[in-house]
Amino acid sequence: MLRAIVFDFDGVIANSEPLHYRAFRDVLADERVTLTEADYYARFLGFDDVGVFRAVGEERAGGWSPGQVATLVARKAGRLAAIEQDVSVLFPGAAAAVRLAASAVPIAIASGALGAEIRRVLDREQLTGCFSAIVAAEDTSLSKPAPDPYLRAVSLLSLRSTTPLLARECVALEDSLWGLQSARAAGLRTVAVAHTYPASALAADLVIDSVDQLDLHTLSLLCSD
Repeated sequence: MLRAIVFDFDGVIANSEPLHYRAFRDVLADERVTLTEADYYARFLGFDDVGVFRAVGEERAGGWSPGQVATLVARKAGRLAAIEQDVSVLFPGAAAAVRLAASAVPIAIASGALGAEIRRVLDREQLTGCFSAIVAAEDTSLSKPAPDPYLRAVSLLSLRSTTPLLARECVALEDSLWGLQSARAAGLRTVAVAHTYPASALAADLVIDSVDQLDLHTLSLLCSD
């Protein structure tokens, strides 16, 4: 039976990937490093902020020290906050989908975004209270495609349950190959949301075109065997 739903954030709830790209691009431009939109979506979308700067630094800037990476991450966070100011970044129907899911089962977020970025958007949209747990980039030592974010989310949800929660009783909603790999490795059933990549490029137990197509009965069937 379906006992919990875990949402990715960027690309599933929030249409913020274009804003993340702009923030990365601007910060890297200050370092005289060019990041194209095509390169970002093809190669770096599944990374957390630290992973992006590490990878770009190793390839194009001769590598940055951990301290330099931390500074770049902070600068990127500030740039993103400025870009997001007074702008709703939710996908159409995302708020309704979150509230529908939360009315049926406990829900969580497993994301490579920073916790402050996630909560800033959820607070502005009055959705924070819907989530029983939020796992952000800083909450696990390994990010997607490693299973750690989803394992952490299931663990936190299980702590709030009267009986142990099994990963196979949970469904993950993801928009990227890296995220789907993470969820599968953690043992969750997977739903791919084709917001960022075409449906034909996504391998999951179920593929939907957009988050507003979320159907709880269909999700329950994924966990029935």
